[in-house]
Amino acid sequence: MTSITKKTIITFLISGLTYAGLGAGFDYSDGIGFSFWKFIIKASVFGLLMALMFRYNFKKNDSTKDNK
Repeated sequence: MTSITKKTIITFLISGLTYAGLGAGFDYSDGIGFSFWKFIIKASVFGLLMALMFRYNFKKNDSTKDNK
């Protein structure tokens, strides 16, 4: 597994789980019970978006370093 792939997966997990955990905490504080599927969907969607943005920015910055 390449370095970029490992970093992308780590970004996916950390950002997705953090966002979903905070969302679940706010829902719980508002009196809404914990929903497992809502947690999984939030973690997956947000984590995927952050991982794609990270990968795009990493490749963009890496290619600009090569051009200099």
